[in-house]
Amino acid sequence: MVERAEFGRTGHQSSRAIFGAAALWRMSQEQADELLPALLQAGVNHLDVAAAYGDAELRLAPWLQRHRGDFFLATKTGDRVGADARASLERSLERLGVDHVDLIQLHNLVEEDEWQVAHGPGGAVEALQRARSEGLTRFIGVTGHGLRIARMHLRSLERFDFDSVLFPYNFSLLADDAYRADVDELRAVCGERRIATQTIKSVARRRWTGDVQPRFSWYEPLPNGPALERAVQYVLAQPQLFLITSSDARLLRPILEAASSRVQLPSDAQLRDDWDAQGVQPLFDGADLERI
Repeated sequence: MVERAEFGRTGHQSSRAIFGAAALWRMSQEQADELLPALLQAGVNHLDVAAAYGDAELRLAPWLQRHRGDFFLATKTGDRVGADARASLERSLERLGVDHVDLIQLHNLVEEDEWQVAHGPGGAVEALQRARSEGLTRFIGVTGHGLRIARMHLRSLERFDFDSVLFPYNFSLLADDAYRADVDELRAVCGERRIATQTIKSVARRRWTGDVQPRFSWYEPLPNGPALERAVQYVLAQPQLFLITSSDARLLRPILEAASSRVQLPSDAQLRDDWDAQGVQPLFDGADLERI
């Protein structure tokens, strides 16, 4: 079973592996219904979805009718203007078939112009605070991708007291000294303020090369095996961190198995060997693909 830990200051004991419902993006309902019982079997009790994840919210709805009380439910909006963010949240509630979510997150808030709108008068942050006061959400978070996001999260936390943050975290990305320093600072701030810290891209191998099909995530993941297990353990060996599972549903069970085993931090030598053997490359370079 996946261990649980306090999810920031929310009072919820969340499984440290959180189901990344982007895996349901293009699934049929029948496929989703076959996949989701694996969450209960592994003790996963936290779902992360987004308005932008295709039909994922719709695929969760029948499951939530039967199991709403078993899961902490998070979704996201990519809108920055307040009225649009409110409409996005209301649409997500309708699609999910619920009257509230536990956490609404501003999705990939990294670009300066979008940041200013979201935090400004009439922006998404203001609107989501009103939604919280009305009971449509319990908590508000912020997410992002790329090498700039940890620094942007620190700016966001200076402006508003978010309940959670989400950022990329794996061995190859943290080899970038500047990004690692930003992540370390962000984690320290979150630790002091009891802000939940969620991670993505734990099992990323590299960007896709060539015309490989099918693609179930925007990056090429590590294959099932020891390297993937060590990548999962690398994240979970940090007690403060939560890991969101890959959008490649074929890896859900292997990731949950790795997350359910005794956590042990792999050595840098092991991870470098995996890096060489698997052809691992950092996903981000500070410019390309920052919006994804």
